[in-house]
Amino acid sequence: MPRSPLRSTPRRAGLAVLAGLSLVTATGGVAHAGPPSRGEARIEVRNGVTQPVFSYRDAIRERVLVESPVDSDGDGRRDLVNVDVIRPRETARGLKVPVIIDESPYYDNAGRGNESERKRYDADGNPITFPLFYDNYFVPRGYAFLAIDMIGTTRSDGCPTSGGPPDVAGGKAVVDWLNGRAAGYRPDGGRVHATWTTGAAGMIGKSYDGTLANGVAATGVEGLKTIVPIAAISGWYGYSRMNGVKYWTDEQPWLADYVDTDPAEKCAPVRAAMDEGEDDATGNHNRYWAETDYRSGPVGDVDNVRASVFAVHTVNDLNVKADHFSLWWKGLAARNVPRKVWIAQYGHVDPFDFRRETWVRTLHQWFDHELHGVRNDIMRQPRADVEIAPNAWIAQADWPAPDAAPITLRPGDGGTLGLMPAPHGLTGTFTDAPGPDGAGFSEADLVADPTAPRPHRLAYVSAPLPRPARLSGTPTARLRVRLDRPTANLTALLVDYGEDTRVDYLGPGSGIRTLTAESCHGESTPDDDACYRRTETTTTTSPVNVVARGWIDAQNRTSLSDPTPLTPGRYHDVRWNTLPHDYLFKPGHRIALVLAGTDADYNTETPTGAEVTIDLAGTSISVPVVLGATPPTDLLPPSPRSTWRGPTHVDLPRQPKHFH
Repeated sequence: MPRSPLRSTPRRAGLAVLAGLSLVTATGGVAHAGPPSRGEARIEVRNGVTQPVFSYRDAIRERVLVESPVDSDGDGRRDLVNVDVIRPRETARGLKVPVIIDESPYYDNAGRGNESERKRYDADGNPITFPLFYDNYFVPRGYAFLAIDMIGTTRSDGCPTSGGPPDVAGGKAVVDWLNGRAAGYRPDGGRVHATWTTGAAGMIGKSYDGTLANGVAATGVEGLKTIVPIAAISGWYGYSRMNGVKYWTDEQPWLADYVDTDPAEKCAPVRAAMDEGEDDATGNHNRYWAETDYRSGPVGDVDNVRASVFAVHTVNDLNVKADHFSLWWKGLAARNVPRKVWIAQYGHVDPFDFRRETWVRTLHQWFDHELHGVRNDIMRQPRADVEIAPNAWIAQADWPAPDAAPITLRPGDGGTLGLMPAPHGLTGTFTDAPGPDGAGFSEADLVADPTAPRPHRLAYVSAPLPRPARLSGTPTARLRVRLDRPTANLTALLVDYGEDTRVDYLGPGSGIRTLTAESCHGESTPDDDACYRRTETTTTTSPVNVVARGWIDAQNRTSLSDPTPLTPGRYHDVRWNTLPHDYLFKPGHRIALVLAGTDADYNTETPTGAEVTIDLAGTSISVPVVLGATPPTDLLPPSPRSTWRGPTHVDLPRQPKHFH
C-alpha cells in the first residue's frame, strides 16, 4: 500500500488513460499530431525530424509518486517512485506526446553528466532543474521528459539493491503508469493519471541509468518502445567479477550505500543480505546473481525485449566492461531486435562528450523514428559506427565486423607467437605470486620488457606485422595447464607493441579533456540552461598498449557456480573469453600474448602461490580479425629469433572509476 496520507486515497475502478500512439504522418515535409487546442502549436516535422515549436519556459513541471509493486525496505508499504515530469503546456489542452525517461540513482549524490548536475526544486517542491540536455532539447520538439529517482534514492521510497529486482521494478512501474496500469499520486495524495501521453516511452542513460533501461526492457513491459543504454551493465555478476575472479570486494553493498543518502540504519538489513548474497569468499555465481542478470534471469531476460535498442559502449571502459554490451548485443541479434550501436575507444565516457554534434543529431532522429513514428532514414543507415583511431570513425553493417574471421595465435619456442603449434613437450612456467604490495603484479610490470624472463609471467611476441590487422570481436584464450595446487588465478593479455598515438583511456578523463567554452543544445531558463562545456579527445603516445584482457579462477573453468578444483600434477584445459575489443594493429607492430597469475590492477584476489606450467602445444588465443583477401600466413609470417627487446619500462595508470 502507498504511504500515508496516500494510503487513504480511494482507488478508482476502471482507470482510463488514453494510451494510443500519436502517429505522425508527413505531408509536404511537415507533420502534425493532434488534436491540440485551436491556435496552439502542433508537432511539426521537417527533413525527417521534429522541430522546436513548443515553449520550454512555459512547460508544465510537476512531481508524481508512482506506486511500485515492491516493498524493498520492509516497512509494510509499497515503495513510491518519485517522478519529476516536464511536458509541453499544450498537453494540458489535448496534445498527447511520447516520453523520454532517465531513471537514475545519482540525482542527489554523484550527479549526472560530465558536470555532475543535480536536480533542484523551488520552495513549493516543484522541479525546476533537470540534469542533462534531454529536457531542454526534446520538450520543445514535442516530448515529455521524466527524471525518475531509482527506488531507495533521492525522493523515492525503499532501498537500493545494486541492480536487484526492486531497482528494475521502479522503472517498470512508471512505464505501467504511463499506460494506465499503475497508480500515480500528487505529493498531496490525490490520484493523477498520465492522460497527456501517447504511452510510448523511451529510456536513456549512462552507466547505472542505462543499466536500468536494460533491466526494464528485459521485463518485456508494454509501452517501452526503445532504450538507449550507454556504458550499461547487462548482468551484475559480470560487473563484479569474471569467471570467479573478483574485480572488487564488497561491490554490491558498497554501491547501494553510495547511492543511498538516507540514514545508514534504514537499509542496513538489506545491505547485509546483499553482502551475504554476493559471496565474496568464493566468487561463484549463485541465485543472488541470477536475479541481477538481465540477459537470462528470473526478473529480466533478453528474450523478453520488445523495445528497440540504440547501444553505445566503449571498448576501453574498465568500469562497465565491454562484455556487458557484447553479450547483450548477441542476445538482441538472436531475437532480431531492431538495433543500432556506437563503439568507441574511450573509457567510461558519454558520447555527448566524445562526438557531441553527431550524437545529438543521431539521437534526435532515433527518438523521432521510434517514439513519434517519423519516417526518416535512421534504420536505413549502417547499423554500427566504430571508432578505429582517435576521432576516426567508420560505418559498417553490424558489429563485430561481419567479415571478421578467427585466426589462432600460438606461443612457440623462444618466446615467439605465430600460427604454428609449438613442438610437443615444450612448456613454460610462471607462479601466481604476490607482487611488492602483496597483491598480484601490475599490468605495467606484466607487459614490460617482454623478451626478458620473469618468474610471474610468460610473454610470446610475433614478428612485425607486414600490413594492418583489425581485431573486431571477442578473443578466446585456451590454456593447457598443470598446477601444483588445486587452483590459480589466470590472466591472459593481448598486447600491441609499437609506437603509436592512441586515445588516453587510462588518463584522468578516460580520454577526454573538459574545456571552458560551451555549446548549447535546446532551450534554457534561468534555472536550467541547455549549455555544457565542450570537450576534446586526449591522446597518449606510447610503445605498448594492452588491447584485450581476460581472467579466470581455474577451478571455475567448467562452471561459474560449481567449481571443480584441478588435480595437482595433471594437465587440464582451461578456456575462456577475454573482454571484446575493436582495435587496429598497425604495420610494423608486434602482437603479444602475455600469460600470468593475479592481475593487481583489476583483480582483488589474493594470489594462490601456485606454480603454473603451460603446455605450449595445447595453448593458443583465437582472435577475430578483418582479413579480407589476405591469408593469415601473409598477415603473421613466421617469427624468427631476433634482437628486438621491447620497452623496458611501461607506465600504465589505473583507469579512474567514474559514476556520472
